Amino acid sequence: MSVHSPNGVPSGGTYLAVSLYLILKFLHVLLAIIAIGFNASYPIWLSRAQRDPEHALYVLRGIKILDDRFANPAYGLLLVLGVAMTFMAGIPFSTFWIAAALALYVLLIGGGIFVYSPTLKGQIRALETVGHASPEYTRLSQRGTLVGILLAVDVVIIVFLMVVKPTL
Repeated sequence: MSVHSPNGVPSGGTYLAVSLYLILKFLHVLLAIIAIGFNASYPIWLSRAQRDPEHALYVLRGIKILDDRFANPAYGLLLVLGVAMTFMAGIPFSTFWIAAALALYVLLIGGGIFVYSPTLKGQIRALETVGHASPEYTRLSQRGTLVGILLAVDVVIIVFLMVVKPTL
């Protein structure tokens, strides 16, 4: 028969008590690091492709893979874990920092799905068909840069809201 402390952890030894909420929070932060980290690397790769246009197609395809297989799934799971933690903590979705972050998240996902991803696909297609010196590729590249900056600002504001948790 084992003796348990009031919080359910067996006594008589050293145990690390970790709640489900803290595990979800850890995973949430880890996924944010993965998603934002991959996204933050894109300008570095894109600037290298600009300097060496013969590698641009490889770079853009690589970014597409990183986005499709790592960053975007991480962003999806961030929402799932964030909503779960909000329910577990009993925080209303009407709380300013949560409502604002969710609104910005909707803009982020919409911008990613409906603008950034199609732009990236268009850049790849333009490189494959008309080359890096074409007006089409230049236009798409400029659009991708602008949209990337706007989405990055969106993400930074969401992170600020999540960390600082401002109230109105």
